[in-house]
Amino acid sequence: MKAAFQQQTSEKLIRILAFTLVISVMSATMFNIVLPEIALEFDLSLSQVSWVSSAFLLIYAIGTVTYGRLADTYKLKHLLTFGLLFFALGSMIGLFAQQYWTVLLGRVLQAAGAAVIPATAGIIPVRYFPPESRGRALGIAMTGLALGSGLGPVIAALLVSVVHWRWLFCMPLFTLLALPYYRKYLNDTPGNSSRIDWLGGGLLAGTVALLLLAITNQAWMPAAGCLLLFVLFMTRIHSVPDPFIKPVLFRSKRYSLGLTIAFLATGIGYSLVFLSPQLLAQVNQLEPGLVGFALVPAAAITAVLGRKGGRLADKKGNSFLFYLASALLLACFGLLSTFAGMPPVFIAIILIFGNVGQSFLSIALSNAISLSLPKEQTGVGMGLLAMLNFVSGAIAAGVYAQIVDQGASIRWNPVNSHPSAFVYSNIYLVLAVLHAGILLFYYMQFGRARHAVQKEDNLKRANREELI
Repeated sequence: MKAAFQQQTSEKLIRILAFTLVISVMSATMFNIVLPEIALEFDLSLSQVSWVSSAFLLIYAIGTVTYGRLADTYKLKHLLTFGLLFFALGSMIGLFAQQYWTVLLGRVLQAAGAAVIPATAGIIPVRYFPPESRGRALGIAMTGLALGSGLGPVIAALLVSVVHWRWLFCMPLFTLLALPYYRKYLNDTPGNSSRIDWLGGGLLAGTVALLLLAITNQAWMPAAGCLLLFVLFMTRIHSVPDPFIKPVLFRSKRYSLGLTIAFLATGIGYSLVFLSPQLLAQVNQLEPGLVGFALVPAAAITAVLGRKGGRLADKKGNSFLFYLASALLLACFGLLSTFAGMPPVFIAIILIFGNVGQSFLSIALSNAISLSLPKEQTGVGMGLLAMLNFVSGAIAAGVYAQIVDQGASIRWNPVNSHPSAFVYSNIYLVLAVLHAGILLFYYMQFGRARHAVQKEDNLKRANREELI
């Protein structure tokens, strides 16, 4: 009876989490399409108002690992209460803002609260679902991510066509509907009562902030500061008894390799989010609203298949799902490289393979990484994964933007026949090669060992049958 009740509670929690993720991701992406309007209203340049999005992602990334670390010490429902209320506070400030600095303040406060949501998305599946059903839980969470990323630009375009852009700040208020349910169903006990190493956390936050600033502004001074703070952070975690992140966490080969693969794969997969809208806008000459609609089919199919991917991870293992995801991504990059410049309907169909593949890849890696973590470090371990995903996306966006700005006069894929799309075709071809390298690396590190274990088990089974 108790087990059945716990299962029902877990099922309710994961669905509430999916709803919260939809709103959170939408809030993170909705402002991208109204930056020109904000610049016009406050008489600013586009680079100045870009901080409306950049500041949000910066605080979001730092806050994710911070909430993850706090979740190892404090009750998750208390952290969620604080985060969601802070999310709403930032929304109200932004809604009534009359000056640019208050708009920016609203976004910063939104991010400081919203960062609890991706941290929670990594913790709830680990704490409330056994390993044999954790993949399905992660799949449901990925459904929320897919819906949010797909619906965000579309709903933003629809809203700003009838109301002022400030009303976009109202979207996070819907997360308050989930708060009573979190308070009711989250029954996790507080973790260890150790003190939080705030100095170590500050050094990590500063390292990430300066790294993102260096990438965004292509500046050496923030890069040098980032390197200095990183050295101080590494010194700190090796010199205090209870550091913000324990070095023993990285002594797990599976965890460290999992983080590395996730970091690289996320950067490659971010091309689907960053480059695809630019391809449709610059090459196919679509209006922003139509670009959003062109991305909807991929997001919708990904949301529908998210739970299927989780079940595959539970039934056939994370490696099987990783290989399936890689096949879909390789097909997507190969087709995009070949057909970049074709009518938008073809691009929309091809993106389905890539979005589903990236979703499956995230499920497989998140599940595998969660299994490598000790229970008392799940919060900071999964928070660090989420933070690195944000950093990877930021780095990738900077690299892609520079390459697109330079353009390309030659094609590396001889099949592509659209000169205006050569730069995109070349990038997708390189990404296909890079992902093939990641696939080979994954097989060398995990696949061969798995096959060796299976071979040994089969041999033992055969020997037992002979004895019988």
